[in-house]
Amino acid sequence: MWWGGRGQSFNVTPQKEEPEMGSVQGSGMPEPRSHQLGSCLASGCLPGEQILAWAPGVRKGLEPELLGTLICSNLRVTFQPCGWQRSEETPLSSEYDFSLANIGRLEAVNGLSRVQLLRPGSLLKFIPEEILIHGQDFRLLRVGFEAGGLEPQAFQVTMAIVQARAQNSQAQQYAGITLSKAGQSSGSRKPPIPLLETSEDWEIERKKQGARGWRVSTVNERFDVATSLPRYFWVPNRTLDSEVRRAFGHFHQGRGPRLSWHHPGGSDLLRCGGFYTASDPNKDDIRVVESMLQAGHSDVVLVDTMDELPSLADVQLAHLRLRALCLPDSSVAEDKWLSALDGTRWLDYIRSCLRKASDISVLVTSRVRSVVLQERGDRDFNGLLSSLVQLLSAPEARTLLGFQSLVQREWVAAGHPFLTRLGGTGASEEAPVFLLFLDCVWQLLQQSPAEFEFSEFFLLALHDSVRVPDTLTFLRDTPWERGKQSGQFNTYTQVYTAGYSQPPAGNSNPQLSVWDWDLRYSKEQILQFHNLGYDPEHCPDSWLPRQQPSFMVPGPPSSVWLFSRGALTPLNQLCPWRDSPSLLAVSSRWLPRPAISSESLADQEWGLPSHWGACPLPPGLLLPGYLGPQIRLWRRCYLRGRPEVQMGLSAPTISGLQAELAHLQELLRKWTPRISPEDHSKKRNPNTIISQSR
Repeated sequence: MWWGGRGQSFNVTPQKEEPEMGSVQGSGMPEPRSHQLGSCLASGCLPGEQILAWAPGVRKGLEPELLGTLICSNLRVTFQPCGWQRSEETPLSSEYDFSLANIGRLEAVNGLSRVQLLRPGSLLKFIPEEILIHGQDFRLLRVGFEAGGLEPQAFQVTMAIVQARAQNSQAQQYAGITLSKAGQSSGSRKPPIPLLETSEDWEIERKKQGARGWRVSTVNERFDVATSLPRYFWVPNRTLDSEVRRAFGHFHQGRGPRLSWHHPGGSDLLRCGGFYTASDPNKDDIRVVESMLQAGHSDVVLVDTMDELPSLADVQLAHLRLRALCLPDSSVAEDKWLSALDGTRWLDYIRSCLRKASDISVLVTSRVRSVVLQERGDRDFNGLLSSLVQLLSAPEARTLLGFQSLVQREWVAAGHPFLTRLGGTGASEEAPVFLLFLDCVWQLLQQSPAEFEFSEFFLLALHDSVRVPDTLTFLRDTPWERGKQSGQFNTYTQVYTAGYSQPPAGNSNPQLSVWDWDLRYSKEQILQFHNLGYDPEHCPDSWLPRQQPSFMVPGPPSSVWLFSRGALTPLNQLCPWRDSPSLLAVSSRWLPRPAISSESLADQEWGLPSHWGACPLPPGLLLPGYLGPQIRLWRRCYLRGRPEVQMGLSAPTISGLQAELAHLQELLRKWTPRISPEDHSKKRNPNTIISQSR
């Protein structure tokens, strides 16, 4: 986690103790003293966890270095400092845990030049003096082993990690941690935010948004319309569920148009998959599809989501290059590092996402209209853009609870394939789109810190949670898979899908969600989730009232637009099945390309004084900067394996800030030329400078 290194909340006893020998059941390994492994061998173990090997070691790369024990289990690798015990309140994770799924690279070192890269199934060729575990979340665990008869343990724990990685299977081992294991009572526990697993949750959220023209549909309650969609979603009031079922059959993977967010000024933001042009709808189906896309508005804008955005392969390649660049042993010279960073294209993709989200937020807030995000699969960049638009347009989405609800609705409930995109299935469709989104949010937080209630450390905790196998939130691809695993669908017949078995009867144990922070983090850590610079004046209560008929300018009658390349192009029809094929039925590269205007869409939409008068932007709207140095590297996240570059990033605690201040003052004393006050005054005297220049 992100607390390793500075500002630790635990006490470490700086003394080395020799282990007592015994045996760990089922591992064949000698057992250290019970106080050394602490709760990891007792209540700290996760369900189904078995200790495979351990070895005394020293965690390096930190100041001071920590004596402790490196432990390998069938689920994770843990370094436990001497004298430290895992808190009973938060047994599920710590700053020392690396889940096997999170290990991106394992290296063994012997001497100054002997280094072996250990892949799953490799055979270690020497006794290691040190191992380096590089996390896919950019963390680094560096542990050294001392001589003195303990070399076999160093070899065994290293090989145990190699073999555990080879045998690791998220789908089989990481079933999620039950609340009873977390020390909770067997009674019901209310989730910190609505998980949108019931129709009541969706109805409460609909009322909160003031979406009076929409209702909660139950047509997918048994997942027989689309297994990737949630059981419930919002559709127009006048559309029957029978019509919804027929209309959704004409979209890719059955993901038809539905409401993402209702703007208090009257606009609606929708999302849907691509048109399934091979279908043959009748006139009634076409009418229903058009009605759902219009959502009661005369002005409709279809957004080609993937236009100007990177492909999944582009995102994956950029992330791999970024991770390689940020490794401590990167071969890139310091004077060429920034050029190499540009070469990864990661910051370029952030810039593209922010620019497009900014344009869409202008479309939503400038006129009363229906704005439809259309992506073929509707499970990746639709969620990214919809989330960013809400962050830019809705102050309540920038609160801690509001942001968690946003992620739950637009990513988790909407069926983003987390497991596949994060490499958990071994498929070729790996691409960390959600991590790209978190970086975009971090950029907004840096540009407008007073607008966000949550802090950078909350984003880091969420970033790291995608690799931690203690909840089902990020370990499944669809709401159906997630709910089936937790056993919540035992009350009715499920849709059959090959490769999945029915959950065991009577399995009603509730599962943790990623939002159960109090079961995974200490109170001190959770306090750091809050942004101390947040301005309460930006709270939702100070924003616009829910219904303002005169808030935005109505669109022209019966107008249909395609938004592409930063400009609006008129369309003759909404659907591809009428007289001629729709422009949206083919790839966007076949569309006529208007030249990209040098002025922003905001200037185009609000260029006339009659639109807004003296007010250039609607209240509550943020327009991000995305030019040149306005997009920055998230150093605290990506450079965590290089502690030497972390100084000056504002530590999260007072003691940490004091340590950084002392360090910077010491550097200042070293770097400041030793000159007398008289020389200093001469250098600051303009006349002296002029005379010297002559």
